[in-house]
Amino acid sequence: MENRVIIIAGPTCSGKTILSLKLAKMIGSEIISADSRQVFRHLSIGTAKPSSEELSKIKHHFIDCLNPDEVFNASIFEIESLKIIDELSCNGKIPIVAGGSGLYIKALTDGIFNEPANNEKYSTELREIRESSGNEFLYSELKKVDPVSASKMLPQNWKRVIRALEVFHVTGRPIWELHKEQKREIPYQFIKYAILWDRELLYKNIEERVDKMIEEGLYNEVKSILEMGYGKEINSLNTVGYKEIISCLNGEISFDRAIELIKRNTRRFAKRQMTWFNADKEIKWIKVDLVNDLEEAAYSIEKELHNN
Repeated sequence: MENRVIIIAGPTCSGKTILSLKLAKMIGSEIISADSRQVFRHLSIGTAKPSSEELSKIKHHFIDCLNPDEVFNASIFEIESLKIIDELSCNGKIPIVAGGSGLYIKALTDGIFNEPANNEKYSTELREIRESSGNEFLYSELKKVDPVSASKMLPQNWKRVIRALEVFHVTGRPIWELHKEQKREIPYQFIKYAILWDRELLYKNIEERVDKMIEEGLYNEVKSILEMGYGKEINSLNTVGYKEIISCLNGEISFDRAIELIKRNTRRFAKRQMTWFNADKEIKWIKVDLVNDLEEAAYSIEKELHNN
């Protein structure tokens, strides 16, 4: 039991925080946040961080750790999370990793792939080809040299397509082959769950979440961060909710339009998250129709832990 790690994943607004809090309380554990933005101080309303009360009841890791202009990425998350997992496991606890960043979760469970250096000249050529011939042409070129990697991508994921072509150009080998060679061995069993809502219900959750963020003062939160001296170009602010409000503050769009765009872009973000998690065949999907279903899900997971 000590070598198990629970993953709670899913799209934005699906109830990951609620489920992970309930489960952590049941099994007496702590939560590692796999959210690429909640780690930053001051970004609270727009990232839907757990409340102060929730944080006081269950210990969380990677919440409010860094200033908005500091660096945090999947590689750092992998290294630091494994340290925390080691410590919790040594103390007889089953760590719970909860969040919607598929890349962070993949980094933790599979390791970060140390890719070959970029070939800027070739990458620029590929981008020019994309401009002139389109995504489908680039994708067809990848299928010729690396059909396995191509089968795991879509033509519109053109950045990934370009990177796979670039790796093949530099090394003469497909990127999936290099990934496989660098597969990491660690003494943990990752048990992955993800929360599944009917799409219309999820979109309703998103609408309500955005309205709540606006009511709680998202506009003033973004304004305050900029007034602290942080530039609008920093990576942490390149986030749904923040970038739309920044456009509003700059006079580029109206406040009402900013809200519309936040809702639209959050729906699109959720769709991308679902595409990512659907590709992970190790995930056990938890179907819910009501928020109350999440409590039953927590009991089910706890039961599975004790029965296996």
